Amino acid sequence: MSGVDKAVERFNVFLQRNGLKVTKERGALVREIFGTRYHFDADELLETLKQKGIKTSRATIYRTLELLVRSGVVRRVHLGEDHYHYEWVGKGAHHDHLVCTTCGAVIEFHDAGLETRQGEICKRYNFQPTFHNLQILGVCQKCQRKGELPDAPDRVKMIEEGATKLRK
Repeated sequence: MSGVDKAVERFNVFLQRNGLKVTKERGALVREIFGTRYHFDADELLETLKQKGIKTSRATIYRTLELLVRSGVVRRVHLGEDHYHYEWVGKGAHHDHLVCTTCGAVIEFHDAGLETRQGEICKRYNFQPTFHNLQILGVCQKCQRKGELPDAPDRVKMIEEGATKLRK
């Protein structure tokens, strides 16, 4: 069974345990999400489905994304824009993000030393962590070479066609 099939099965079990229907629309949506290997937002997902001839509503997408987050198979991330992005949570796939506020590029990284230090801090303050999301906003190497700087250092400046490719 592929990773996508396992994730779909896990989500279907979550739906059934919560008395929710496993519908054709949810199935198509979930397969598309689990076939995606980059950060996406709800509108990008709707557009992708339309291009593939799969009919679904924006409301169905948002409701299904919320269920996926609750089930633990999809994570909601804020990448410096005014809306959330989502990513598939693979087994052992914890990572953090560097986000370019000029072009929107997202660089994923994992640092064992940083993870250890975060654990030490939680222990020092007798704090039980359940999740963390680290993102560092700044300017990527490509934009630095071009001499580009963000209009607002705490927000992604441009989100337009092509930004999806940058987040991959």
